[in-house]
Amino acid sequence: MITWAGRVLATLGAAHALAATMLGHRYFGQWFSFELWAPDADIAALPPEIGAFWMGPGSFGIPLMLLGFLITWMDRRGITPPVLLAVGLIAWTLLCAAIFEPAPWILATAASIQLLIAIRRPAAPRPAEARAGR
Repeated sequence: MITWAGRVLATLGAAHALAATMLGHRYFGQWFSFELWAPDADIAALPPEIGAFWMGPGSFGIPLMLLGFLITWMDRRGITPPVLLAVGLIAWTLLCAAIFEPAPWILATAASIQLLIAIRRPAAPRPAEARAGR
């Protein structure tokens, strides 16, 4: 279950980062020519090129993808992720879902709850460990 939770989180992060970045493709020139720096920009009324950056490559998508990869990596090595990680993800995704819908926050919340359940369950012996114990 931990691996699946990690996969869902990684997929959501990658999909968000890729889709939002591709939707902001018309601003690539400004992004790569360092035209995003706007010290006098009002955070409540960002220019479209800055908003597109924060929705794409600057968003939560890439860290969420990396977190999903880390959770999967930990599970493959028999390392149980900490409960605080799952609880933090649940709190974050629920808060974001309450603030901004419609969005796939419910999927991230479901994966986070799945992660918490899997962390709290007693570990079942892995097939390789079961064979070694015979």
